[in-house]
Amino acid sequence: MEKKQFQAESKRLLEMMINSIYTQKEIFLRELISNASDAIDKMYYKALTDDSIVFDKDNYYIKVIADKENRTLTIRDTGIGMTAEELESHLGVIAKSGSLAFKKENEAKDGHNIIGQFGVGFYSAFMVADVVTVISRAVGSDQAYKWESSGADGYTIESAEKAEVGTDIILKIKENTEEESYDEYLDEYRLKAIIKKYSDFIRYPIKMDVTTRKLKEGTENEYEDVKEEQRINSMVPIWRKNRSELTDEDYERFYMEKRYGFDKPLKHIHISADGAVVYQAILFIPENIPFDYYTKEYEKGLELYANGVLIMNKCPDLLPDYFSFVKGMVDSESLSLNISREMLQHDRQLKLIAKNIASKIKNQLQSMLKNERDKYEQFFQSFGRQLKFGVYSDFGMNKDVLQDLLLFTSSKEKKLVTLDEYVSRMPEEQKYIYYASGESNERIEKLPQTELVLEKGYEILYFTEDIDEFAIKMIGKYKDKEFKSVSSGDLGIEADEKGSSTDAENEENKELFDYMKNLLEGKVKNVRASKRLRSHPVCLTTEGDITIEMEKILNAMPNNPNVKAEKVLEINVNHDVFQSLKKAFAEDKEKLNLYTTLLYNQALLIEGLPLQDPVEFTNDVCKIMV
Repeated sequence: MEKKQFQAESKRLLEMMINSIYTQKEIFLRELISNASDAIDKMYYKALTDDSIVFDKDNYYIKVIADKENRTLTIRDTGIGMTAEELESHLGVIAKSGSLAFKKENEAKDGHNIIGQFGVGFYSAFMVADVVTVISRAVGSDQAYKWESSGADGYTIESAEKAEVGTDIILKIKENTEEESYDEYLDEYRLKAIIKKYSDFIRYPIKMDVTTRKLKEGTENEYEDVKEEQRINSMVPIWRKNRSELTDEDYERFYMEKRYGFDKPLKHIHISADGAVVYQAILFIPENIPFDYYTKEYEKGLELYANGVLIMNKCPDLLPDYFSFVKGMVDSESLSLNISREMLQHDRQLKLIAKNIASKIKNQLQSMLKNERDKYEQFFQSFGRQLKFGVYSDFGMNKDVLQDLLLFTSSKEKKLVTLDEYVSRMPEEQKYIYYASGESNERIEKLPQTELVLEKGYEILYFTEDIDEFAIKMIGKYKDKEFKSVSSGDLGIEADEKGSSTDAENEENKELFDYMKNLLEGKVKNVRASKRLRSHPVCLTTEGDITIEMEKILNAMPNNPNVKAEKVLEINVNHDVFQSLKKAFAEDKEKLNLYTTLLYNQALLIEGLPLQDPVEFTNDVCKIMV
């Protein structure tokens, strides 16, 4: 019997397949089961046009048979089978898929589809087998044929005996090595686990003889191990059922079964798309944040199936980073799959699915915000930070998508509000959206810089997370209203009768303020009269784009850029302390030096900034007490 050689390119590809293309050897079983499912699909299509074939679904199945003694694993199907010519053309040329031509001739009309029988995936068998034997009998033929190969050295084809139409693929499993245990591919529990993981939703039964412990007949307490044929796969995936058939409990059970999390999902999204791209998806918005969510170890992505066959555990391209908290799966028959079904071509279909999914997630979040505010706020406490990162990243490219989903605590409402809610109740004369930054709401409420804004009856948004100001800077404007920190140099608020003319005060006390500015050289850009302070004697404000909170955050980073905000020391000219400053300026410059340093350090403490010399500060306090 003549041994035939693989084509040169095919031989090289087969060597690659055996050694490197697949990252996990276990997926060989997924590939062979997918091929078996395709073969049964072909029989179904043939029955549609051939009256001599009756397609009774009960007669079609896939069986996995492990023989530890002879070290063989058989994958049997009752599908269409192959002639000698088809064995030659499908298995002699790597990646020649009989299903591709067949599909073009028999376009699916009822949701059935064919992934690609005996494409490259078949050769993954050589990762675990020394010898691969294929015995196949084609429908309409009494003669069976055997194809056999030990790998890249070639293959043989000869006549064989087979009682039923269909195909047996028999793998002679490799012996164990120091690096690899191949015994696991003969272990029924391991095989069951692989089938459940990758092929649970194949539409035909996948059967195995499974060991069960049963009471021995005629005894009361003696047990024996009995082999029973069982169906391993569930066959009908939840995502292919009508939403009307399913309850919240069904979705929760699926969430738990898939180990998406130990919590309960806050919301689920069930998508059945049948347009430019056909796919089904079930997505979950988790209740709690995963413990590793903000670490490098966290992997985003959705499970990706093609016709019920798991292709990737986590496909990151299906989710934008700002929605990386979403869990779930996508099953599509529209995706183009490349060499191993493990590596997706990033084609138009995948991008369309990803775009659609992002839109569905946003719509669901907006619906929660509008109709289930408590539930949305619970979600935002867990994942709001990620939405803010989404606004800031990619140079603000996604700000329009995300800005209406943001929440901040309001000085007026004392609860979380949206930007839209803030703007909708702004007085007509209010120029800006005001915000204040600090470590907590409680600390922000005590900031001296808030006094004038609050006195005018304007609402302030409290920014307590390090990302808040950076995200807002990226948004720039919301509904034509700019954002303005209460510590900004110009608040855009006209002085009223309660406040004096700061221009006049600055001019009148120019020498005093210049003296203090020179004393604090390198620490502040300017010293001036304040129109924002009411009860407090002093505060720090900033000029330019960098605020004090941003300075703190940037300088806390590992590669400290040593960024400094341009600080201004503002003095309340209506406070008793100012009279002491004027008196000291006229009579005692040493005392003025002490007062100036004390006020500056007080302003630093109010902002939560470190004192350059705490010991000196305490000594200065003691000096004014003596």
